Amino acid sequence: MSYGSGHDPAADVEGAQPPPVGEEIHLPGPTVLPIVTGAAITLIVIGTTISIVLSIIGAIVFIVAVFRWVSHTSRDVASLPDEHRH
Repeated sequence: MSYGSGHDPAADVEGAQPPPVGEEIHLPGPTVLPIVTGAAITLIVIGTTISIVLSIIGAIVFIVAVFRWVSHTSRDVASLPDEHRH
């Protein structure tokens, strides 16, 4: 592959097309759920050496956080126009 040839690597991806001009790029809203999920996993791991109670609390927080994160993402995807759903 020669980088000086002017070849566009994105053109190698089958069906790759740039978005229409003026189309808004969709970004997910801000959320603390990834941080809460990471903290819950940390509690589970620390609880395995210190106390089973920490592991249980971490597991409960983890399940609730993942459930909320998935439901928020599902709602976000459902609000997209049909041509953006893959």
